[in-house]
Amino acid sequence: MEKTNAIAHLSRLAELLKKEQECEAEAQRKALTADSVHSGSCDSFCHYPVRLGHSSHNALGQLVLPVSFDTDPDATENDFEPGKPVAFFYLSADGEAVVDLQHPCMVDRIGDGLLHIVVPGLNALNFIVDHNKHTFLGIHTCVESTTYNIMQESLRAAMRSTDERFVRLRDTLTGWQQPRFRRLPPVSFPWLNAQQNKAIQCIVESQDVAIVHGPPGTGKTTTLVEAIIETLQRETQVLVCAPSNAAVDWICEQLMRRSVHVLRIGNPLRMSDEMLECSYERRYAAHPDFHELWSIRQTLNARNEKGNAVGGEQLRKLHKRMTELEVKINADLFEQARVVSCTLTGAGFRLLERRHFGTLFIDEAAQSLEPACWTAVLHADRIVLGGDHKQLPPTIHSMDAARGGLAVTLMQRVAQYHPQSVTMLNIQYRMHRDIMAFPSRWFYHGRLEAAPEVADRLVSPLDTPLTWFDTSLQDSPERQSRTQSKMNTAEARLTVHLLRDYIEMIGADRVLSDRIDFGIISPYRAQVRLIRRLLKMQRFFKRLRPQISVGSVDGFQGREHDVIILSMVRDNDSGAIGFLSDLRRMNVAMTRARMKLIVIGNAETLSHHKFYKELIEHFQTHGQFVVLPKEEETETTKQTSHEQ
Repeated sequence: MEKTNAIAHLSRLAELLKKEQECEAEAQRKALTADSVHSGSCDSFCHYPVRLGHSSHNALGQLVLPVSFDTDPDATENDFEPGKPVAFFYLSADGEAVVDLQHPCMVDRIGDGLLHIVVPGLNALNFIVDHNKHTFLGIHTCVESTTYNIMQESLRAAMRSTDERFVRLRDTLTGWQQPRFRRLPPVSFPWLNAQQNKAIQCIVESQDVAIVHGPPGTGKTTTLVEAIIETLQRETQVLVCAPSNAAVDWICEQLMRRSVHVLRIGNPLRMSDEMLECSYERRYAAHPDFHELWSIRQTLNARNEKGNAVGGEQLRKLHKRMTELEVKINADLFEQARVVSCTLTGAGFRLLERRHFGTLFIDEAAQSLEPACWTAVLHADRIVLGGDHKQLPPTIHSMDAARGGLAVTLMQRVAQYHPQSVTMLNIQYRMHRDIMAFPSRWFYHGRLEAAPEVADRLVSPLDTPLTWFDTSLQDSPERQSRTQSKMNTAEARLTVHLLRDYIEMIGADRVLSDRIDFGIISPYRAQVRLIRRLLKMQRFFKRLRPQISVGSVDGFQGREHDVIILSMVRDNDSGAIGFLSDLRRMNVAMTRARMKLIVIGNAETLSHHKFYKELIEHFQTHGQFVVLPKEEETETTKQTSHEQ
């Protein structure tokens, strides 16, 4: 990793970020065509046609329009999520072009097979409804330009800053200064292991930066929560951030359970239900002085609407009192909070414009774009990074930007420059020792250990923790065209069949009573959609559905299940494995399993890659390796078809 001075490094990041934004926008423009809309190939970020329901108002007083569509929302993974910007569109008269309606909208929530869309006022609603009378409308997600603008402005601010403390932190994070530590009496929490306690000690002693490297199941969030609480013994308030709203909510929920007063900044539409009570908006409305403020606003609005101008002196008094109350309420909310939390780019919101904190904690830092981290770093004297760079990386669309250095996270950069700031957690509390062993050897230099309570835990004493079903002998007409395939129909059917076999072996009643849960993972969305459809077609799974999750690797980050089944999809003679070569994703997929890991895949295809060759050998040595005979696919297909 080439080291440049801090200003040059930040300037380079700004250039790469611009490339990334242009690439993402261009990729969507190319993907969203009349042909793709009709064929459904863009259904991960687009629905067409849609039907409009009757508008209403949400809890925040925003105008919401329900939208329905023919695609089963549970059968597809897509980019629609609360708070996501979207646009309505129609197809031109000649059917050749996608035409957007120029009214920016946003997803409010998803439920009951509907998208609930926030529209920006009555005029926009009428405009959309009028267009819908004359043509079919569709809806697609949009590139979040506001997020890019925040990151660019943060990089500029970081380059401009002459504040002595920030300049030192900036130079430390970019490798030009060595991090400083102070000696403090040892901290020790009996409920944490030695390495977790060591991580907290490193955090409280660091004056610039500390890193908690948390491999799967090692209690990274638990350690960060204890570190935050310990830091609050020394500081009045800290800032807690993460790259996604889900990650922010997760760590804040753990803090709330420890009775820590949290103030959550951000779009309420993107917060979990539990976190809404801590949102700035809810706390603002619950403030004792809010009733008076609301009354003044109502008075001013009512008189303005009637054209009844308030007298000059009275007007000045009302506005002065309104400003006083707004300032007071805002000051009280921040003064009462021990933890202020938001996403990394949320740290660029106006509410935090002049706020400064002694310590910034960034969870899931290994999934965070470095420019987003600088948005939060601007607000702090020192930072603590938690994550695992051997799991999912940040999403990057531009290969040029990735090769130029945007794919390198701030956590990776600091870990390379300052290894003395890193503490790796090494006791994992999730997986059977045989499930853990291969990821530990390949990704973590064999340093992981299974806690005694999970080391030998199995679903059944007669079971093994690892089973590989090899489809090398299976054959189908599809195989010759499967070099680039992202879907494998025979393997999807086999996956559903083997899941049923396994449940019947355990006993469906026991699965329900013991709440044994299953995760089916495939690296490809098309395969995920197919497996979901096949599961829905079988009555056998109806009462078990709450305990069966199907998704892509990204959707399973941070989750765990008793049994994980991986559908590998790739099946060809050339050994082309495409997306499977991203080994960090496979690390995530394998390490979601607590007691049982089942892999369904063509060992012959996958063995061309060293990682999978050694993984297969691990299954052969420590578990079961089952070569399915040629007739298995036919029998499975027949049985599945019959059951449907």
